[in-house]
Amino acid sequence: MNDDDAFTLALDDPRQAGVFFVTGDDLDALAASALDADLLLRRIDLRDCDGKDALLARLQDALAMPLGGHNWDALSDRLRDLSWLPAPGYALLLANAGDLRDADETSFDTLLDILDVATVDWQQRNVPFWAFLALPESDFPPPG
Repeated sequence: MNDDDAFTLALDDPRQAGVFFVTGDDLDALAASALDADLLLRRIDLRDCDGKDALLARLQDALAMPLGGHNWDALSDRLRDLSWLPAPGYALLLANAGDLRDADETSFDTLLDILDVATVDWQQRNVPFWAFLALPESDFPPPG
């Protein structure tokens, strides 16, 4: 994704929302676009995130989730609810997602599955829910 791509996304359109891999350089442009679309924006830094417990704690903090249920099912339930954060739509920017992937690929894959389910659930309610996971530039094929 480049800067032009970030601005061609209609972030207010739930039909386009989903889970996307981007580079860290894309996050600022995506944040600006999310704010322009009047989405609730949350940045979550996964630098040195080494597994499920660290991931759940960071998501808990960033989303001010209600306490209780520190597990995958609770995360899935909460990402499909977010009633404590009312907004016309949501954008999660997960910086340094490669750190989690490299440390605990199973947790990374589970997170992707949960984010996908949340996106579909929000789409059915006509609410945009985006998740952008920043991976190292080297993970993307060169342009051209």
